[in-house]
Amino acid sequence: METPARPLTGTLPPWEAVLAVVAHPDDESFGLGAVLDAFARTGCSVSLLCLTRGEASTVHGTDGDLRTLRTAELSDAAATLGLASATLGEHPDGELAVEPRAELAAEVVRAAVEAVADGLVVFDPSGVTGHPDHAAATRAAVEAADELGLPVLAWTLPLTVAQQLNEECGTRFVGHPPSEVDVVVAVTRDRQVEASRAHVSQAIPTSVLWRRLDLLGDTEHLRWLRPPDGRRSGP
Repeated sequence: METPARPLTGTLPPWEAVLAVVAHPDDESFGLGAVLDAFARTGCSVSLLCLTRGEASTVHGTDGDLRTLRTAELSDAAATLGLASATLGEHPDGELAVEPRAELAAEVVRAAVEAVADGLVVFDPSGVTGHPDHAAATRAAVEAADELGLPVLAWTLPLTVAQQLNEECGTRFVGHPPSEVDVVVAVTRDRQVEASRAHVSQAIPTSVLWRRLDLLGDTEHLRWLRPPDGRRSGP
């Protein structure tokens, strides 16, 4: 028997302030860019906590220290998306999954309190791309939200889009069927694309990012990990 679809909404929650929690500089643009832009367009104050400086990346065409380069790229992208603040952590890129979970969660708690956040926005618990750092950042955010009593909204991909990307590009995207999606919101991509291009060392012409945005069109899909009523959602 087919699982009935969850009741869908086509609007973002009416939060006055939101904290996005990600693992790497560029996650806020490549992944959450259109969603964060949509929040900002409503007048919501959008803050960002990025737990690493992305120093483990090997895709860059500019001489110099990659930590410094990617910090500058994030600053430019954050300005394009209209973020109220963007904070970079000092955790080692590629090793978030083995960092102390309590330490990561405490860092998210501090950022959420400082932002006076009404809710958190994160990647899906799968990490969406399969990167363990993404999943670790989300776990930390959910633990912090449990402590603060805040809702958590996760960005995901439709299952059909994830499967098509994996077939075409040899990637490991994880998506969800309609029955596991709670919010399908209309978005515009102009600021997300501009912010993504600010990450010059990462947004190369052959990046699968551009194909993903093409397949998604003008919608983004989100799931409640910790709904406003406080009940925890499934994986």
